[in-house]
Amino acid sequence: MSHVTRRSVLRSAVVAGAALSAPGLLTACTDGSDGGDVSNTGKKLATWPAYKASAGAKPDIAGSDSGIQPAYTSYPADLTTSVTRTPGDGSVVKVMSVTFGVPPKSESQNQYWKAVEKALGVKIEYTVVPQTDYQKKMATVMAGDPASLPDIINMFSGYTLPREAQFVQKLGTDLTPYLSGDAVADHPNLANIPTHAWRDMGRIGGRIYGVPLERPVPGSTLYLNQTMFTDAGMKEGWTSDDFAAVATKATSGKKYALGASSGSMFGNAVHSAAHRAPQGWSVDSKGTFRSALLDDRWKAAVAFQTQLRKNGSYHPDATSLSTPDLVTLFLNGTVGSLQNGFGAYTSVYTDSKGLMTPTNALPYSVDGSPGGIVAARRSFGYTIIKKAKKERVQMLLRILDYLAAPFGSKEYELVHYGVEGTHFTRGKDGSPEPTKLGETENVTNLPFRYLAEGPQVLFVPGAPDVVRALHAWQQKVVPVAIRNPAFGLQSATNTAQGATLDSMINDAVTAVIAGRSSPSELDSVVKSWRARGGDRMAEEYGAEYALNA
Repeated sequence: MSHVTRRSVLRSAVVAGAALSAPGLLTACTDGSDGGDVSNTGKKLATWPAYKASAGAKPDIAGSDSGIQPAYTSYPADLTTSVTRTPGDGSVVKVMSVTFGVPPKSESQNQYWKAVEKALGVKIEYTVVPQTDYQKKMATVMAGDPASLPDIINMFSGYTLPREAQFVQKLGTDLTPYLSGDAVADHPNLANIPTHAWRDMGRIGGRIYGVPLERPVPGSTLYLNQTMFTDAGMKEGWTSDDFAAVATKATSGKKYALGASSGSMFGNAVHSAAHRAPQGWSVDSKGTFRSALLDDRWKAAVAFQTQLRKNGSYHPDATSLSTPDLVTLFLNGTVGSLQNGFGAYTSVYTDSKGLMTPTNALPYSVDGSPGGIVAARRSFGYTIIKKAKKERVQMLLRILDYLAAPFGSKEYELVHYGVEGTHFTRGKDGSPEPTKLGETENVTNLPFRYLAEGPQVLFVPGAPDVVRALHAWQQKVVPVAIRNPAFGLQSATNTAQGATLDSMINDAVTAVIAGRSSPSELDSVVKSWRARGGDRMAEEYGAEYALNA
């Protein structure tokens, strides 16, 4: 009987955090009116960096301006060189980022760490923060001694951090003089980051304070056990009634069609998008923002999920499972579905070999209306640089430029796969295949890619058919992606109270779907959410939106 190894579970958790809208753990006692003025309203707005595509490897299947990714069915045979000089100056550079892997071996015992240090020309002191600890750790960092801040900090977008923008504005370097407009040309790999990523990162006080981590259009995605769902009657063009019937039929004994992890509200994002509900906010032609919580389609999605739970289709531990545990249950066939960020495909399709065949779900229709998918924030967080002298900032930007090397370059290969012969060997098609050492010494456990990364592409080593299927799936779902218009906008109220307000709603929705409270109680919570800051956020987002319209 097939089994799931610890290695596969850990690798599958790499991008788990990207999919979940986790409840806030931090609270704030301010209304956002004190401290720095982070609003962009009334400010002269810095010009976005001038985009210039790099001369990288030509894709086997072209992408599109609409957001369909370029695809590579084989690994590029001739790698380019995107950086011609060692970026560092031999100094010590302290960095910090979120991680979805396991703690790495120390630098003295880690050949991957040493190889990247050598290429960068600096000594790296890396603080890796597990996703589950990120909010608490950042609270400590943001309240601590500014002198002890790392030189480079990854601001992960998976959470709402109280007063994040004020922290960045006060202690981070204003990168506008280095990156705005044509200035970015000094860093070609950063110039290769598309404008949509900078826009979704957003400005603070009209200025550019970070380097975004670009992401594709699809966000939270439902991965299915293809055999389980096909045998239960899954078909293209299915309706919500079809989905419910398939989920019921696929559930039997100790096997459940639907899996969900703690904090995901039973996978609410996927179902609300299928119901065509706004994702967070909607905005009308006059620039007026309206919360999804006030939309009947959002309420209908919660009611639909409640019925799925009553039908017994969800795993009974759907409110308490960790993401790694859910991945294990998906790979061993206990649950037939897994909600995760689209980027999880790189591990889901690799780790499932010999265990099960995954597929990306197409949205079901509701009452005759085609379903939608969640459009991701095109910036998976951003990286800031601590205030420093000009020469130091320039050197740190050169490091980020190296890490942002495009797919098909020698620099990308080192950062993402390690050293050939040590961390990987070549497959028959030239694709990197990890060695035993590469399974522990890698960019998952020492996540340099969360400091800077080039535009993402579709590629699964040694699996051209998977790449073609993913590209075809994107062609179907990108046109129906539902975007949150608040991406990249500043709201003082959200900065101060967003974590608390998010947690309040997440807890209430989870309780309703789980059957612990009634829908009428959810209405009461939404009313309180509006009074405690939701309506103010709508006004603030509207004011910001007018600047970018």
